[in-house]
Amino acid sequence: MGGPGDPPEGTPEGGPGGAEDEYRSVVFDESFVRAARLQEFSAQERMADHAPAVRRRPHLHRGLTRQALILVVLIAVAFGTALYMGVRHPYSTPQGRRSAEPLRMTVIPLAPQGRVPGAADTDSLYRHSPAASYAVGAKGIPLPASRSTAHFSDSQVVAALTIVKDYLVRSSLYPEVLAGREASAARALVDSEQLAQFDQSFDHPAADGRHAPTGWVVRIDPARARLADDGIRVSGSLRAVETDPATLEVTADHVFVYALRPAGAAAGAPASLFTVRRELAFRFDGDDLRTRQLRLVTSSVQAGPLACAEDSSAYFRPLLAGRTAMPGGPAGSDPYDQDGTTALCGTLSAKAQPTV
Repeated sequence: MGGPGDPPEGTPEGGPGGAEDEYRSVVFDESFVRAARLQEFSAQERMADHAPAVRRRPHLHRGLTRQALILVVLIAVAFGTALYMGVRHPYSTPQGRRSAEPLRMTVIPLAPQGRVPGAADTDSLYRHSPAASYAVGAKGIPLPASRSTAHFSDSQVVAALTIVKDYLVRSSLYPEVLAGREASAARALVDSEQLAQFDQSFDHPAADGRHAPTGWVVRIDPARARLADDGIRVSGSLRAVETDPATLEVTADHVFVYALRPAGAAAGAPASLFTVRRELAFRFDGDDLRTRQLRLVTSSVQAGPLACAEDSSAYFRPLLAGRTAMPGGPAGSDPYDQDGTTALCGTLSAKAQPTV
């Protein structure tokens, strides 16, 4: 039997409160009503002639929700931070790293004007020469006071200067390099893209401005001379400048003075001084600083006493105590060879020789 107020046949199907009411679970809250695209006119509005029963509401232009707006802001901040760190990271790699340029080198022998002075006492030679005040060994290559540039931090500048000093020590002071036995110590610091040129220089030396071992290192012919004193005198300077946002350039200008005796001569044999001035330019980018390698761009070398007529590209062949330069100039230059270089030779000033 139905409850109070129910029709005798029970609640009609589909009527309010019916068991099959398909709209029972739908809740028409205020936000749903406000979002409706159609709105019914009021009775008073429908009294006007030809007034439709409903009207279309204008489309709601909703902005971003607060959560979405916060998310967009966070993404923008994260992207900006990542971009900033990528630019300022000490070892960031510039986009499209340019390939290393081949080393351009000039080696100029300096011929003495007279007989090469010599003495058995190497200390006396140094005291009576322009190298009297020079420091010994690596102490003559001090690092300058450094500071950051626009795109390289102070630590990066110091790293570049340190790598260059290391190269100068390995290529100018190591006994095995000076004696021509090997050059691997200096090679280990050369950028990988220049190794082919480095190796070709030592495997097939040529006075072509590209492949002279003496443009890379100081190399004395072991058949001609040997060190008479391990205390090599050195003086010079280092300087670092930023050439563009991705490149740091270090220039080195140093004079190295070696006391030499003839190969196979006794310890008391007269010694003489051999002077080499090396003006080198190096370039670094973020990758080079991270791997502790350098790109040697230009090498200008003056060395003497040497004979102009002798080839100084593979080895330096110094004129030793008591010797004079043989007559003759440098090897001939071919102006029709566009890939060739002009052979050069200079005169060693008498002021550059010890007064003994």
